[in-house]
Amino acid sequence: MGLQYSGKNMTTSSLPVLEGSDPRLKLTVGNRIRNVFVTQLEDTRHRKEEHVNYLPVVTETSSRVLEAGVNTLLKTLVLKKQAELDKVDQQLTLKRQEFKNRMEALSWRKSELELKQQQTTERLMKFEKFVAENEVKRRRALQKYEATLELDISKQREIGDLTDQLKQLRARKQVLKERMSKYKIYEDYLMKTIDHFPSTYLDNGSESLVMPIIRRHETLTITHQELLQRLRSLEEEVEQGRPQLLIMKQEHSIKTLMANKELSDLQSELETLRETNKQAEVNLLLEQDLSRQKVEEEGRLLMAINNLAEQCYLSTYGPLENMNMLTMMDMVKEYILDKADTERRARRLMESGSAMTSRNSSDRQKREGVNEKHPQ
Repeated sequence: MGLQYSGKNMTTSSLPVLEGSDPRLKLTVGNRIRNVFVTQLEDTRHRKEEHVNYLPVVTETSSRVLEAGVNTLLKTLVLKKQAELDKVDQQLTLKRQEFKNRMEALSWRKSELELKQQQTTERLMKFEKFVAENEVKRRRALQKYEATLELDISKQREIGDLTDQLKQLRARKQVLKERMSKYKIYEDYLMKTIDHFPSTYLDNGSESLVMPIIRRHETLTITHQELLQRLRSLEEEVEQGRPQLLIMKQEHSIKTLMANKELSDLQSELETLRETNKQAEVNLLLEQDLSRQKVEEEGRLLMAINNLAEQCYLSTYGPLENMNMLTMMDMVKEYILDKADTERRARRLMESGSAMTSRNSSDRQKREGVNEKHPQ
């Protein structure tokens, strides 16, 4: 669309604008005197003929007529292009309006999608919160159930203990009842004996042997009641301390679980550190092996240099013990170069000697040949 619009501007700017008053666009036609044949009558020469189509006579030159036709054609083309451009502009306007409507629909749909996404996110957050709350409630209910179950178990144990005590007390009661029925005859006998005693005998309590026993029995009874009351208070204290004991047991179990979890985490971390240490030890051993190999190679290289220095010793470099490695290598290099130079010189001398020998032998042979040809 933008290309068509720019094409319109280019067309309108590249073509010349032709005015309707341009004289070049006008075709000049003159009304000349009609051609008259000589044989035509005089009265019919000037009579207006009907139903006769007159052809205009062109007085312009051919170049003028061509220029006027070209200008007319250009203006027609410009008008046609202008109409096409107007049509394209209308289509472009419609397309722009359609694009605008679509963009508005897209923005509306985008806002709807964003709203739905926000609602979905809020629902998801609410659902996660609901799940978390349910999890917390479930844990609390589970803890409460465990505490209730443990309390129920303790109560059942307590009921069993109390049942056993009740059985023991009933058995003891039955034994005491039998003992009382056994000693009832003695009580009846004593009571009858007291009835036969005179009244003055009972008034003398200090001399009576029964009153200390009775007082002792009363004292023991009071002590027994106090002990029973103290036992009840201790049992109440024990009952009051049972929930605290359960809470302490739960806390202990929770702490134990947390400690076990921390211990497992520390053990896993320890295993990881052990693996890391093993890998580091392997790397260290590899590095030590490489460094050992490097040291061995350097030692062999130093020994080779020392051996070469001993074999290639030159007195100009001083004593061998005071030389460093670079000096030894320079000495070996100079020695080898000297030996190579000596070898080259020896080869040259040998080659020159062999050449002189060959020349002498050839000269000798020539002389011997000449002597054979010219004997004395």
